[in-house]
Amino acid sequence: MADCLSHLTLSPSQKTMASLTGAASSRLLPAASRARIHLSSPSSASSSRSPLSLSSSSSYSISPLKCLRSSPFVPHFFLNQKRSSMSTVAAASDPVQLKSAREDIKELLKSKFCHPILVRLGWHDAGTYNKNIEEWPKRGGADGSIRFEVELKHGANAGLVNALNLLQPIKDKYSGVTYADLFQLASATAIEEAGGPKIPMKYGRVDVSAPEDCPEEGRLPSAGPPKPADHLREVFYRMGLNDQEIVALSGAHTLGRSRPDRSGWGKPETKYTKSGPGAPGGQSWTAEWLKFDNSYFTDIKERRDEDLLVLPTDAVIFEDSSFKVYAEKYAADQEAFFKDYAEAHAKLSNLGAKFDPPQGIVLDGVAGEKFVAAN
Repeated sequence: MADCLSHLTLSPSQKTMASLTGAASSRLLPAASRARIHLSSPSSASSSRSPLSLSSSSSYSISPLKCLRSSPFVPHFFLNQKRSSMSTVAAASDPVQLKSAREDIKELLKSKFCHPILVRLGWHDAGTYNKNIEEWPKRGGADGSIRFEVELKHGANAGLVNALNLLQPIKDKYSGVTYADLFQLASATAIEEAGGPKIPMKYGRVDVSAPEDCPEEGRLPSAGPPKPADHLREVFYRMGLNDQEIVALSGAHTLGRSRPDRSGWGKPETKYTKSGPGAPGGQSWTAEWLKFDNSYFTDIKERRDEDLLVLPTDAVIFEDSSFKVYAEKYAADQEAFFKDYAEAHAKLSNLGAKFDPPQGIVLDGVAGEKFVAAN
């Protein structure tokens, strides 16, 4: 989904989604059998990653995780949550608390450079949606299920425990905000704070209540499938997205970088990443990899700099005849890209969501996206 359709650390074979790490933004691309792009954090070195994500290291530090005895993947936020928050379905979020939480997220972004991993978290929670399944929450989507260990351990979600740890203090502070809303709020805010467009979001997503509500593994995209165009369509069409939205969401790769020791993709470091911010190293898609603009499209089209990363799922947007129409458009017109990206991101953030109230909650007086999620 940009690799939503989110970005990004990539991983080989059985490592599903690429990861958006702390310092950059993210992209929603595919995560399949060979490599995956994902938005991950500095400590996500294992498992696969999905192209729906962006990854880069950031300067934020994660305190040692207090893990459940049953698994090393379970973050301390699981232990800090009140049992009621994990065992009951949350109702609509409180608008006042949503606005306050957004301000706290902005401060977090300024101090931790965690734009990529927050984008990745939101995309990976929403990107499991299957339009062919009507029943909630079996259909997957933006329902907060990624907070549970069973889903957090999916290969494509490697490292996202760090994003959960970053956001848990905000969740603790604002108990009137659901996890599903918090994840999408953080993702949209990260894009906006990196210089991207205002995302026409709505809130009021209901949280799933138990690990049994999590989707099965394998619904997220990969970065290096044998037939990139076919793979992208297979994954994103299942979500109800089209070619224009696939390309627009891919543009989120303007943020982030990939680390070969985590994903199997990219160089150990380049002239653009050797000094950070955050932990140095990795290979970015763009020279200014913490700035959201249309340079992803111009750089892929020109391919003049070997220090910039181009994955198979990136290259195909200028090779496939249908994708190319939109890629050329966005390379030439940043305003058009921002408009289409904002709509695609908002649509992605609603996939599979159950809203309470049904019409959702608007924070800034903007009606929001055209897409209306099922109740």
